[in-house]
Amino acid sequence: MFIYFWILRLAAFLGHRKAKKLVQGQGEALALLQEWRASMVDIPVVWIHVASVGEFEQVRPIIERMRSELPFRKILLTFFSPSGYEMRKDYAYVDKVLYLPFATQRNAKKWLQILDPEMAIFVKYEFWPAYLKALKKNNIPTYLISAIFRPGQLFFLPWGYGYRQLLHCFTHIYVQDLASAQLLQRYGIEHVTVAGDTRFDRVCEVKAAAKELPVIQGFVANATRVLVAGSTWPLEEQMLARYIMEHEDVRLILVPHELHVQHLQQIFQYFEGRYVRYSEATPMSVSMARVLLVDTMGLLSSIYRYGHVAYIGGGFGAGIHNTLEAAVYGMPVVFGPNWKKFREAHGLIDAGAAISVKNYREFAAALDRAFNEQQQMGQHAADYVQNERGATNIIYNALF
Repeated sequence: MFIYFWILRLAAFLGHRKAKKLVQGQGEALALLQEWRASMVDIPVVWIHVASVGEFEQVRPIIERMRSELPFRKILLTFFSPSGYEMRKDYAYVDKVLYLPFATQRNAKKWLQILDPEMAIFVKYEFWPAYLKALKKNNIPTYLISAIFRPGQLFFLPWGYGYRQLLHCFTHIYVQDLASAQLLQRYGIEHVTVAGDTRFDRVCEVKAAAKELPVIQGFVANATRVLVAGSTWPLEEQMLARYIMEHEDVRLILVPHELHVQHLQQIFQYFEGRYVRYSEATPMSVSMARVLLVDTMGLLSSIYRYGHVAYIGGGFGAGIHNTLEAAVYGMPVVFGPNWKKFREAHGLIDAGAAISVKNYREFAAALDRAFNEQQQMGQHAADYVQNERGATNIIYNALF
């Protein structure tokens, strides 16, 4: 932990943007907590900690139900990731958003002395030893939600005993699937409930509140085959450009994962004038373009409703992005080879709603098949999402 701490410090000193924000945010967090808590002594506080945006989306249905049904409880939301914090620092359904101070015993002790939370909720993969041990020592109810476990994780390796003991710091663990519960129980961890994944509830809420987007409507008007490519990376964008050139009947809505200037310039070269930028679109330009490049944040979950097939980016890199945002609209889903760690990807493939690809030949064949079998595969996707709903009710009713 201390090696990691000094690596972060060095990276921040050398100008790494995210490291600098993280170090600064962690350094200010205790003082900001002290200032906030001093104004509301003796009022119950629920502390919720997430790593970044993805984990935040998993706990969001619970937060918003708390705010509706338990308005007098205060909610503190903490992030580890600068990207998560920056995106949600003004989130209206909680009372305070902070970075989590670096996980030392001293910081954990001081944090809990100031905060004195009624309970703590961690989401999916957050296991900070100093904080978990301090919570247990202070008899503060502590919960892990939407968790998922696999045999290869550190907890279950021959040298992972000490780390596995951290799981006993939780009052209760709510896991996504039966395999996770059975794995924990094999190692003597019995305080486990199979609740499912709250993201299924969340994407259904997002679908119900999806925005009308006139520019997108103009682009897809009279189109018979619309491909929405979400959270894409350069290699995937090259394959998409080739596919569009080979398939004149397909229109592409491209939503890149990164929108910095260099990446956008790279995309412009791939599509050789066949595109129009969302931020510059006019009714005339979108009606004539083959590719709509969405260079604006926050629209992807509403854009999927306008497509026939979805390609989900990230699978040729660290791992696929959110497949459920597309599947909830009843769309066939295609993604790259790095999907094995994602339970919902297994579920969509098993349901006949998704296809994984390893190269351009498979990529083109998968998209062709998805367009041809759109109705059947799309229905499988929608059914899978609907059948997995309900985790929010299970967890919320148990906690509150």
